[in-house]
Amino acid sequence: MISIELIIGSFAVLWASIDPIGTLPVFLAATKGRPRSDKIQIAKLASICAFFILLTFLLLGSVVLKYVGVPLSAFQVSGGIVLFIFALSMIFGDSKPEEEIGLIKNTNEIAIFPLAIPSIAGPGAILSVMLLSDGSRHSIIGQAIVVLILAMILLINYLVMYYSGPVHEKIGNSGEVVISKVMGLILASIAANSVLVGIKAYFNL
Repeated sequence: MISIELIIGSFAVLWASIDPIGTLPVFLAATKGRPRSDKIQIAKLASICAFFILLTFLLLGSVVLKYVGVPLSAFQVSGGIVLFIFALSMIFGDSKPEEEIGLIKNTNEIAIFPLAIPSIAGPGAILSVMLLSDGSRHSIIGQAIVVLILAMILLINYLVMYYSGPVHEKIGNSGEVVISKVMGLILASIAANSVLVGIKAYFNL
């Protein structure tokens, strides 16, 4: 049986780590001066690439951990700590837009870099999907729900890029930074919970 907690929790984790609004200024800077048709094609390719990258980690994450002999509880603790540091960088350091705009050097393959990686499928998103790939806690149906949620958030991410002009006019640069900071705070809470759950599972508390 699929719980509402799983759906809401998975959505919150993936939304905070992917941060569709944070991708917007990166997309605008990377596609500046390009025709509308090129922008749509870049947005589509970046979303598709990011989906398959994250899907690979979602489906194979727990398998890789078992192969190297690392229990999921240990990964939850370590992944939670890294995710927490990532969240702190969103809150106190350069926001996602400010940091990743600086990575743009040329526009030949901008759909892959820096849009698909690391703006959409960044370290935080990869760690998040691996934490959600625990087959011992979630049934096949449960994991299918997570995949659907991932696809839905990436669809929203695509629509944000598709309508990048009007969205940017509505929220402005300051709005994007504020949203990124709030997403970082949510992600920090999720990361702390992951550490606590991992400790509880490891020591059978």
